[in-house]
This record gives sequence, C-alpha cells and structure tokens, in this order.
Amino acid sequence: MASEGDDGPLVGRTDTLAEVQSDLRNVGPGGTAAVFVTGESGVGKSRLLRETARAMHAAGAAVLSGVCLDIGDASPLHPVLQALRQYDHEVQHFDPVGPDALLDRVSRELRAVADGRHLLLVLDDLQWADRSTRQLLLYLLAGLGDIRLSVLAAVRAEALHGAHPLRRVLAELRRLRSVKVVDLAPLDRAQTLELVNAIADDTVEPEDAERVYKRSGGVPFVVEELARDLRDGRVELSDTLREIFLSRVAELPPNAYAVVHAIAAGVEPVEHEVLAKVTRLSEDELLEAVRAAVAQRFVTATDGYRLRHRLVAEILEAEVLPAEATSLHRRYAEALEAAGTVDHARLAHHWQKAGEPARALPSVVAAARSAEQLYGFTEAHRYWSLALDLTTDDVPERTELLAHAAESAHLCGEHVRALSRLAELAGRTDAPGTCDLHLRRARYLAAAGRSATAEVEYELALQAPDCAPRQRSSAAAHLAELLLHLGRYADANARAREALDQASVDGSTADLVRASAALGFSAAFREDPDAGLAVIRHAVEIAERSGHPDDLGVAYLHLAELLAGPLNNVEEGVLVARRGAERLASLGVGRTYQTRLLAIAGNGLFRVGQWAEADAVLEAAMQHRPSGADAVELLLARCRLWVGFGDVDAAHRDLDAVATLLAGGGARHVLPMLTLRAGLAMWQGEHAKARSAVQRGLTETRSDDLVLLGVLAWHGLRAEAEARAAGGPVDPLALRRLRTVVGRMAEGVGNAAAPVRAVIDGYIDLCHAEISRVEDRYDPEPWMRAATTWDRRNQPYPAAYARLRRAEAALHRKTRRQAAITALREAYATAIAMGARPFAAEIVATAQKYRVMLADDADTIAMTPPDPDPGDELGALTQREREVLAAVAEGLTNREIGERLFISERTVGVHVGHIFDKLQVRTRVQASRVFLTAA
Repeated sequence: MASEGDDGPLVGRTDTLAEVQSDLRNVGPGGTAAVFVTGESGVGKSRLLRETARAMHAAGAAVLSGVCLDIGDASPLHPVLQALRQYDHEVQHFDPVGPDALLDRVSRELRAVADGRHLLLVLDDLQWADRSTRQLLLYLLAGLGDIRLSVLAAVRAEALHGAHPLRRVLAELRRLRSVKVVDLAPLDRAQTLELVNAIADDTVEPEDAERVYKRSGGVPFVVEELARDLRDGRVELSDTLREIFLSRVAELPPNAYAVVHAIAAGVEPVEHEVLAKVTRLSEDELLEAVRAAVAQRFVTATDGYRLRHRLVAEILEAEVLPAEATSLHRRYAEALEAAGTVDHARLAHHWQKAGEPARALPSVVAAARSAEQLYGFTEAHRYWSLALDLTTDDVPERTELLAHAAESAHLCGEHVRALSRLAELAGRTDAPGTCDLHLRRARYLAAAGRSATAEVEYELALQAPDCAPRQRSSAAAHLAELLLHLGRYADANARAREALDQASVDGSTADLVRASAALGFSAAFREDPDAGLAVIRHAVEIAERSGHPDDLGVAYLHLAELLAGPLNNVEEGVLVARRGAERLASLGVGRTYQTRLLAIAGNGLFRVGQWAEADAVLEAAMQHRPSGADAVELLLARCRLWVGFGDVDAAHRDLDAVATLLAGGGARHVLPMLTLRAGLAMWQGEHAKARSAVQRGLTETRSDDLVLLGVLAWHGLRAEAEARAAGGPVDPLALRRLRTVVGRMAEGVGNAAAPVRAVIDGYIDLCHAEISRVEDRYDPEPWMRAATTWDRRNQPYPAAYARLRRAEAALHRKTRRQAAITALREAYATAIAMGARPFAAEIVATAQKYRVMLADDADTIAMTPPDPDPGDELGALTQREREVLAAVAEGLTNREIGERLFISERTVGVHVGHIFDKLQVRTRVQASRVFLTAA
C-alpha cells in the first residue's frame, strides 16, 4: 500500500526519520551501515525512504534507488541494476563473458557512482528481492565491496511469512551493530487525528476523525484517503479498503480507468510504449489518461508507470473477468515480443498468465540459460523448475528439462531436490544411460553428505556396461575425492592415480583438476608434503585457467584444507581459504564452495586461538544457508566455537543438525561430530555420554586418518580421567580400546609425512598424559612435554590445557609451586583471550582449590561487584577495567595498554577477558563500540 503522499504532511515520523538518518551516517568498522524498514502495507515505508534519500542527497551523499519486482522469477540483481541505470543509461546487463566476477563488477559500478562520497542505496519492496540481490547485500554489508555505503530498504512485514528467505537474512544481519531494523508502526489515535485535520484543513468533526482512526487502524495511506473523502464532501463509504479503492477507480475517466487496470495487470514499471500497445490508445489519449490517473493519485510516472500501491492491483484483480485478464496478459506478451525485450522473466510471466504455457516455455528456458552463463545457479534452478511446471509428463522436452533442473539444483546447493528430480528423470522411458544416472546420483549424494551411499553409486557407474571413457574418468576422479572425505587416504591415492591417467587421455579439465587435487592431498598426507602440495598448486593453476566455479572450488578447497589441517601451515591455509572464498563468491557458488572454504578458515582460526575472528567468519558464511555436506562442514566448525565458548544449547542444536544431515557420512564428518559430542558432554559433567560418543567413533568408523583418531582418543582418555576425578568408575573395556588406538597411532606415525607426524605426536603426548591422570599418578612431566609440543605447533588451546594439567599435578604434589602458578596464569590468560569460558572456569576452580591468585594485581581477582546503575552500560566494570576499555577503544594493543597503566601484558589480557564477559561481547571492536556509545 502506498505511503503518505509526496506533498502531504509527514505526521508521527519526525523522530524516526532523524534516527534513520543518524544510523545511516554512522557506518561501522567495515564502512557500511544499513536500516531495514519493516511494516504493514501503507504504513509509510516508501515515504520514509524518499524523505531520507532527499535529506542525505542534500547533505552531499550519492543516492541510488531501485525497486524489486513482484514476480517470483525476477532477473538477477534487478533492483540494483535499475538503480545504476539512473547514473548510466547504458547499464542494461552484465556481459556474462569475461574475467570479472559479478559481485565485483557491481561493486565497481557502485564505487563509480559514489566517486569518493558516501553512497546511499535505497531499495523498496525488498521482500521480492531475488537471491542475487540478497547475496549482494550480504556481500556489501560485510564490507567486501570496499565502499563507504549505507543501505536503506523497505520490507512488507506481511510478506515475511513461513520460510521466506529474507527472514533468515534479516535475522543474521540484525546481529551486526551497524545494521538496524526499524518496525514502522501505524499511527496512534492522536497522530491519526493530526493527519486527518492537516489534510482536511481542520474541517472534520471530531467524531468523523475518530471514525477514520477506527476504520484505518492508523495506517497513513488509508487515513489520507478517508480524510480526502471527508474534505471533498463525498458520501460515506463502506468500511473496507476494497470499497474505497473501487469507488475511486470508478470515478476515473474511461481511458484512465483502462490505464489503471492495465498497469495493475503488468509487472512494474510498465514502459510507455508497452502500455500503449496493451491499452490500444492513441498517443494523445494515453497521455491524457495517464495524467488523469496521476492526478487522482493512482499512478506515478517517474521511472515507467507504477501504481502508487500494489494493493490496487490486488483489488482490481478480483474485479476483472478471467477472459479480460487473459486478454490483458496476452497483449502484454505480444507487446514485449514486438519491442524485442530481453526480459525473459516478464515475457514468461505474461504468457503463463495468458494461459499459453507453450509460448512461455522458450522465454523461461532462455532465462535459465542466461542465469547459468552468469553463474546464477539459484536463479537458473528456479527457471528450470518453472519450465517443468509449464510442461506435462507426456511432453518430450521434459526429459531434458528434468536433467537441467536436477543439475542446477545440485549446483545451487539444493541437493535433496536434485535427487528428487533425478529420481523422476530415471523413471522416464527416454532417461539417460545407466552410467550417467549412477554418476549423477553419486555426485548429488556426496554433496548431500551421504558419502557411504555415494561410494556405492560411483562403483556402479564404473561397472555399468555403457560407461564411456570420459564417464569412467569422471567417476574415478569423483570417487578419489570422496575417499578423501571418508578418511581413506590410501584408497584415495590409488583411485586418484587411476583417475589422473584416464583424465589425461579421455577426461575433461574438471576431471583433471579433481584427480590432481585428490592425488596431491593424499600424497601430502601420507608421503611427501612438498610433492603433494606441488600437485595441488598445479591443480589450482589449471582451475584458474578454466575459470569454472566447480574447478576452482575443488582446487582451492583441497589446498586450503591441506595447509590449515594436516600440514599445520595454518596461516597460509586460512589465507588461501579466504582468497578462494572471495573468488568463488563472485562466481555464484556462495552457498556451496564458498561456505566450505570459510569453514576451513574458521577451523584454522580456531586452532591458532583467534576465536572471535573465527566466529565472524563463520557467521558470514552461515548467511548463505548452505545444505548437505557444505552445511555439515560449517555446522561442525561453528560447533567447535560453541563448545569452546560454552554455549551448550547452540552446540547441541548444531550437533543435532549434523546428525540429521549425516545419513551415511564419512569419517571426516562423523569423527569430528562424535569428538564434539564428547567434549560437550565433559563440560556438562556427563562422562558416560562422552565415553559413549568416543567408543562409537572407534567401533563404527573406518578411517586411516590418524589425526582424527588422535583427537578422538584424547577426548576418550580425558573422559575417563574426568570420570575418575569426579569419583566415578573408569570403564576397563573403553580404556583398553583407547590404549590400542594410541598404540596404533604410535606404530603408524612413522609412515606419515613429517608435518602430519608432528601433529599426531602432539595428540600422542596428550593421550599419554591423560593416561597418567587416569592412573592417579599426578605427574607434571608428560603435561610439560605436551605443552611444549603444542607451543611448537602454535595451537594455544591444547597447550593451555596441558599447562592447566601440569599445574594441577604439581600443586597436588606440592612441588615447584611457583612454576605451577606461572603455568596456571598462562593458561588462564589464553582462555580469557580466546573467550573459552568453561575452560577459564575450570582454571579458576583449580586456582581456588590450591589458593592461587591468577593475576598480580588484586583488581583482576573475581569479586562480587556493587549493583550497577541500570542506565550505565559500563556499570558492571571496575575502575581498572574502565581504564583498560578506554585504551582498547583507542586501538592500543595489550602491550601498549600495559605500558600506559604500568601492569603486565598478561594482566591486560585478563582484564580484557573480564570486560568481554561483563559486556557480553566477543571482540575488541564490539567492546569499543559499547564504550563509545556509553561515553
């Protein structure tokens, strides 16, 4: 519903307008800010957008405005491209051919418009935004567009029902301090009376104004309409908005009436030439009719023709005879075809509404192919699905459409839908060959996280009698990669060599990349890191030359994972993962490869103790709503943080989601899931549950990945030690199995590559140290060795854990107390810096048990603070913590703060940890914002 008119009074919105402008000007650390205005139809959202845009334009900002289309299959980035055309009329679409990525190209266009100024992007009717537009918003608001940008968007609240994708986008964005959501409420009684009197020049009787309020519910648009009726002396109208509109439409001149009806049936904005063909009016008649419709406030004519509110279309739709509606849509389709339109979505919409699906089908298929050329796989999938809706089972083209629909669903992350489409395809008499079906099914199953079933399908594809050389090459390459995910590196290596031989003769570039990546990863893990890395880096070079998202995704994924994981070159691994994620996001695969690469980056940051940064990376990745194996990777990465942070409920939710997705998953998913379950159970004191999770991993999962087994065995032995410390029993059978695994690790570690061997040795040290704990030996020496090992690996969490246990053992023995206190304090500083609350609490408990102070100055010892001032956000902080926070807000490092306040750097870290806990933040940036706001 339209908002208050451009020339009408702005009642009840002054404070909101000022607040919105302030929020838009106060960009966050990434140089971005956003305000999403929600509310019911007619509440005044569009008016608020216009007034804000005018004010910021007057203040020197560059302003671009666009409106989302109200059809389900809008062209990718339509509102943004429409906004850019205001700046450059030559902007029609982006050529799909060329090296530049879609999001980067849009960002460059926006930078050109901004020209160094603050840029305001205004988007109306965001509830109709296509996926590409939503993805662009996430991309820009994450600060990736390198623009000083504010986004102001309006969303119809009633449209955000059920599983509307924008609901999830808004939920994620609301976590950012630089993003605000303003719910625009209807006017109250006093404001409604003020608006009525302003429009009617104070000529309205109080009882009439009260009736307007009751009938309008305070919705400004309806208030204006009713107030004008009162001012103009119209007879009393009915109580429904439909009757109001119909009575006013009926007063229009015949040609204006026809224009309003025609625009209501169109997809806005309607071009003048198209409207002329649809209405069949002469030029003079059309202009006169449009003027009348504009004067009567039904139509706007700024960028094509639009109704002031789409509710008019909804009302008129019920009044138009079916035959009349069909005729209107047919005329629209014919007009668009005559104009040589390339807007396939509009053309398909009108032919479909005209009851001619056969004529709609070519436009839908063209739109699907165009989207694929732009790597807009989500849009392509929607178009292919629409094409299926336009056909019946007996149409020959349906087989090809099903094949495209299945593949596009897979490429955009809808793996379950892909399997469903494939099942229908397989049931057709003209279905593809057996090998092709097995190969497709295997790829879709693997992507859905069902690795064991996928392996069977790949084997069936290779055994199929109609398996051509190229198909055999593809199946072997995909199977080699799958075996990596199953943790069977020896099998993966053998298959990869076979696949590489076939790919060099009969395979495609994609097969060559996939086989090379699998071979390089397995070789680096098992034998020669340098040679394996060289093979994978060569695969990246091939993929870069290819430029295809699938090739690039596979190559970057395995390179990043190898570096950040087994080879423990975490810094480079995170860098590669992030670079690859940016590259893949620009190619339209944000939901698949990008999310998995960001999961790798998050895991790497977790390992080196940068938990707050890992949290930010994973939060950004989760905005893409991944599915299948991609979702599993991301959920497991996020769950590691939840367990570390001590967010029990969130960790359980993610683990339950992973368990649901992992029907037939491989060791590289199942073992981490069970390890996390064990860790979470231990923090909750549920040692039997921890033991059960570990034992399930040892007995049910086949893998030769000694790193994954090492982590699991450590958690299992830790669970037994925790049970003993809590006065519970140790399970002899479980302990025997764990000792066997440790022995297997010790025997197999010599065959691993040197960097992998170093990581496995670290877990062997932890396992032996836990065994000493199970046996009540309280020996600090194995814990000292473990701490040293993990310090060399630059992984602070296991190192800090080992220091805690070393201190505990020494303090129990009453030997080397000062060294134990130092170890305990170092562990505490690490825990606080990472935000590891349960771990920090355990350290505090140990310190209290042995009467150890965790810091040199008493100010840092946990004390019961005085009741804070409810209005003071910093009221819970001590004076020293306020001083530290002020320095943090200046951007000083812990060392610089310590020099200023004459305290140690480690003590500063303890203070910062306490500040984070009290303010309920996780990063220095978030803490600084709270301080600056409160100050």
